[in-house]
Amino acid sequence: MWTTCTLLAGLALAPAQAGDLSLTSIRTTYGLLGAVRPDNKLLPGDIFFVAFDIEGIIVDPTGKVQYSMAMEVTDSRNKVLFKQDPRELEAVNSLGGNRLPAFAHVDVGLDQPPGTYTLKVTVTDRAGRKSQSFERPFEVVARDFGLVRLSMTGDPEARVPVPGVGAAGQTIWVHLVAVGFQRGGDKKEPDIAFEIQALDESGQPVLPKPFPGEVKDLPKDLQGVPVDFPVNLNRPGKFTMRVKATDRNSKKTAEINFPLSVMEAK
Repeated sequence: MWTTCTLLAGLALAPAQAGDLSLTSIRTTYGLLGAVRPDNKLLPGDIFFVAFDIEGIIVDPTGKVQYSMAMEVTDSRNKVLFKQDPRELEAVNSLGGNRLPAFAHVDVGLDQPPGTYTLKVTVTDRAGRKSQSFERPFEVVARDFGLVRLSMTGDPEARVPVPGVGAAGQTIWVHLVAVGFQRGGDKKEPDIAFEIQALDESGQPVLPKPFPGEVKDLPKDLQGVPVDFPVNLNRPGKFTMRVKATDRNSKKTAEINFPLSVMEAK
């Protein structure tokens, strides 16, 4: 079922004039700082991640911001399934301005029934004593073989999230989890093949063959198979990264695509 959500905020990116509190640029993403999802449909085992900006929040002379965030998840009958009371938080706008990027996520359990759900997030400016909320619907589809929990980081341990924009010479790591696979053979083990491939702006592969990987000999009680790929950003350009997984036991395949932009290092 539902597990706890995480509410985070980052540094301000641009200066702004003080005004009424508002929540803007609301978007569903692949993980923290990740690319925008093409839709709000999730498999059980995935994470529903929403990014947004808090605009017009009061900032003290040292850049400190005091605010709180709360959330709840309801089903199609408006029944509250999960609720997190307001949490008092602080951030520092090191670059000035009164814009604060923020993020909220909900872990979708592997046993979550299919259906339409709604995430509601409420932000309160504790200094200005103003609140704003938004709602974001999402759909949990029937359990099946697929790739979930896509994220990109600057380290193989997945501790430092990075956006889908990098500099030539940098190495990033792509992390995913395969779920809904079958077990086969005498040992009832998963048998999954993975591959990752970069496509150019015209949709053509940049290399003749994708980079392969596979997983075998995993614990019998494992319900999600993680996979990590390093991507060396050796040249600037705009690319689409395509990750494909094949469950050799069920003969099913799954694919996920996401953009990656590489800038010239200066």
